[in-house]
Amino acid sequence: CRVVLLDGGQDVTALARRAVTEGADLLAVAGGDGTQALVAEVAAGHDLPFLVIPAGTRNHFALDLGLDRDDPAAALDGLTDGVELRVDLGYAADRVFVNNASFGTYGFVVTDPAYRGAKSRTTLRTLPGLLTGEGAPTLRARADGVAVDGLRALLVSNNPYGRVVDAARPGRRERLDSGLLGVVCVRVGNTAQAARLVRGARSGGLVRVNAGEVVVEGDTATLPVGIDGEHVELPSPVVCRSAPGALRVRVPRRRPGAGKPAGATADWPRVARLARGRTDQ
Repeated sequence: CRVVLLDGGQDVTALARRAVTEGADLLAVAGGDGTQALVAEVAAGHDLPFLVIPAGTRNHFALDLGLDRDDPAAALDGLTDGVELRVDLGYAADRVFVNNASFGTYGFVVTDPAYRGAKSRTTLRTLPGLLTGEGAPTLRARADGVAVDGLRALLVSNNPYGRVVDAARPGRRERLDSGLLGVVCVRVGNTAQAARLVRGARSGGLVRVNAGEVVVEGDTATLPVGIDGEHVELPSPVVCRSAPGALRVRVPRRRPGAGKPAGATADWPRVARLARGRTDQ
């Protein structure tokens, strides 16, 4: 067993690949969704079991695996009294995501220098203008043959969220092995409607579909995308796909969140927080 302490400067993917080269028979990482995705991709590529330790800031993936995000060390029980699950991975072009990929308005929000330090305030400040202003992105998407256009934002999740998003509890996915992507599309016609969406009022600006593959394109050569909360630029069009059962995950046999149902209320502020990598109220 080898443990490497991360100080923020290391290349996590390179460390995982080196571990495989040195004969590792399991990979594990402590971190949030973005870090988990980097190591999960290496594990899946070598068909190695992967252990999730929820030590990051959000940990949607760990939550939906039933892990206790308040007790990261409990995940280590998966080594001694664990079970193995086969779960899906999502891809946006060649980038893996375990939670979601966000396009359009949210792709722009995460580029704001203030975003890291004040995510909620930054999003509430910039979102209505980004949705309706002169520079508002316009996206088109095809989800398994279903075409949707005139979109301002698009959220693609690795497996669908229950009823889009649970307003009473953090956003949950009932399954991580459906082989489907969840797609939430946003259309707005004016600033007032955008403001209602941000504040949670009923607006009718959401379109929801599930698909195995989603193609997203815009009017520019590249698209800003938030991959599990991390900003990247990807060439347009971006093909998002599900890789069913691509990842072997080792989890404790007894997990406090296993089997908890997803919620029943669609709530745009919760969609917003998921796109930003948040689960707080």
